[in-house]
Amino acid sequence: MDGSGAGANTGKRPNEQLGSWFVRSGWSKGELARQVNRRARELGAHHISTDTSRVRRWLDGEQPREPIPRILSELFSERFGTVVAIEELGLRTAHQSPSVSGVDLPWAGPQTVALLSEFSRSDLMLARRGFLGASLALAAGPALVEPMQRWLVPTPGAAPATAPVVPLASRLSGIELELLESTTVMFREWDAQCGGGLRRKAVVGQLHEVTDLLQEPHPEATRRRLFVCAAELAQLAGWMSYDVGLQPTAQKYFVLALHAAKEAGDKPLGSYILSAMSRQMIHLGRPEDALELIHLAQYGSRDCATARTQAMLYAMEARAYANMGHPSKCKRAVRMAEDSFSDAGADGEAEPDWIRFFSEAELNGENAHSYRDLAYVAGRSPTYASLAEPVMARAVELFERDEVHQRSYALNLIGMATVHLLKREPEHATELASQALTVAKRVRSERVNTRLRKTVDTAARDFRDVAEVVRFTDLLTAQLPGAAEAV
Repeated sequence: MDGSGAGANTGKRPNEQLGSWFVRSGWSKGELARQVNRRARELGAHHISTDTSRVRRWLDGEQPREPIPRILSELFSERFGTVVAIEELGLRTAHQSPSVSGVDLPWAGPQTVALLSEFSRSDLMLARRGFLGASLALAAGPALVEPMQRWLVPTPGAAPATAPVVPLASRLSGIELELLESTTVMFREWDAQCGGGLRRKAVVGQLHEVTDLLQEPHPEATRRRLFVCAAELAQLAGWMSYDVGLQPTAQKYFVLALHAAKEAGDKPLGSYILSAMSRQMIHLGRPEDALELIHLAQYGSRDCATARTQAMLYAMEARAYANMGHPSKCKRAVRMAEDSFSDAGADGEAEPDWIRFFSEAELNGENAHSYRDLAYVAGRSPTYASLAEPVMARAVELFERDEVHQRSYALNLIGMATVHLLKREPEHATELASQALTVAKRVRSERVNTRLRKTVDTAARDFRDVAEVVRFTDLLTAQLPGAAEAV
């Protein structure tokens, strides 16, 4: 038994909701079964072995066991570019308390440490068997945005002391704390160079170690630095999870990272975490949620973020407006990003390591993708595609010289390929996609792989008679693992 069923079909009614999504997806039962098996293997749920007869039983009304409902929710969400909740598929999920599965968590230090410890431990021990993802659900809309707004609510002050405060001693030396911080920097560089699939568990393990330290008494300055370290590691664990396609896991890490940043009193770091959550919402087809999260980040860090951080937030604001189809607001945000970036480092202000990724190459890449997204929203507008092309070309040129940010190089090569597809230049698009494939094989990033597959799928659909497109489609299927089962 593969664990994906829930008993006989006696008395079952066809699942019309699941059937509707399935028909609109264009998948066959065999294709859906293969994708479920592939995603289950990625989660470590090797006991799952779905086939066409099992898919037929789900459509006939059988309720599959976890983690199948979560997997189906993720697959359909990615297929349609929007959050497709388990309930919208007519499926049930095991009840989980909000503190375990939701994002509306208590904004208090001890609870934040306990939840970080519990979640990272579960990730390390259970993810390989597919159970962690089964306890999570993606939040969107008010269920996500409203709890995040409490990031800005001041934490109640401690009660007045009735006795003199005795300075705490800490078994953690200054050198050890600096090593912890430098390890986070190293992990961040590995992620940029190698993708989220290579060192994700190492980051989660380091995060768990830091939460153990946070359960010990420390002087206030040490405690804050440890919370900063926990926030950065949780954000990175979330980013790596997002990169390999574990969307509910990524969101939970982002939320916990924001809680840790609040405990550290680090508003710029909190704004950075919110920008990562915003990017995930754009990826999931929720630009309105993305915009609210970015505005929350901008408001919360308006008096303390560096010019580079402000530029990054404006660039993400532009992405949200582009995906909402608001060209004038998008262009204004692009200009604000460029203006803020021109001020970066002008007055010698120190910048945290987490924002150093936002280089001239990254700025150009984000702005070019905003124009590209506008082109798609506007019905493949050649005007916006022409705006995107020189900016994207500059990003590709700069990333080509960058030996660290290889994933960004691949993503911008793919972005450039999509621009040439918009301009109806499939041969040039195929050439760029071929360069991206070379980089993709060095980078363990499902995000890169998925974008490459989707771009080639678009090329094959629109230019199926072009020889270069046919050849590259065959090459991609042969060389990129899982290409034949692309979402």
